[in-house]
Amino acid sequence: MDLATLIGIVAGIACIVGSIWYGGDIWSFWDFASVIIVVGGGICSTLVAYKIGEFAKIIKVAVKVLAGKESRPQDTIKMLIELSVKARREGLLSLESDQEDIQDDFLKQSLQLVVDGVEPEVIVDSMDLELENMSARHNKGAGIFKTLGAQFPAWGMIGTLIGLIQLLKALDDPSAIGPAMAVALVTTFYGSVLANFICNPIANKLALKSREEIQEKKMIIEGVLSIQAGENPRILEHKLKTFLSPKQKQEYEMESEKGSEGDSRVNKDESIKDAAV
Repeated sequence: MDLATLIGIVAGIACIVGSIWYGGDIWSFWDFASVIIVVGGGICSTLVAYKIGEFAKIIKVAVKVLAGKESRPQDTIKMLIELSVKARREGLLSLESDQEDIQDDFLKQSLQLVVDGVEPEVIVDSMDLELENMSARHNKGAGIFKTLGAQFPAWGMIGTLIGLIQLLKALDDPSAIGPAMAVALVTTFYGSVLANFICNPIANKLALKSREEIQEKKMIIEGVLSIQAGENPRILEHKLKTFLSPKQKQEYEMESEKGSEGDSRVNKDESIKDAAV
């Protein structure tokens, strides 16, 4: 699970529950009728706005946000450099045997177009179209949570109006005023929590992950085109590092230095063995 998401959920629940517990009885914030009004109403309104098939994917989208791995473009750059070195030594057709070991379908498709001898302009158009469709799918998933984030507070207000109406009708019965006021206030509380603690943050997280993924795919396109053009791997590496953030660039440099030291030790050990033989 994404560490920031996990910390946010745990700390947020602790803040809400701790505040309620410190102020009094936690069960005074539970009202089943308010749950039905806010959650049921918000989901029903979202169903009106979207197709049933799109709404059914909401659980899969939520799981992707919570359980998704952190993207590491540094590893993608290393793979592209290795492919570039191999292509310069053995030719572009030699890359076909490496596609089975590549997990990224986008990179695999791009390399297949290169191996097939497709023109660079056609590769760019094809991969850009793939990115546009992927961005549209991501925006649709984030849009569902944004809609829920807008509907839950609205239905909380509807619940408040229902509670106030019940309150006004029960003014002559003091015993009914308390439950009616609870419904009026708790529904607004539920709507605000669901919108600002669950739905809107998930929508923002989806949008952030979408931007990161699209940026990485653009880096892959640039790398594949450079491999097809036969550019020097050093130039390719410098070009791809411009897609990294300063922190990612620093991590990449440190990993590259460690890798170079390891290769030097291996070569030294092999030389010693050859000399001994």
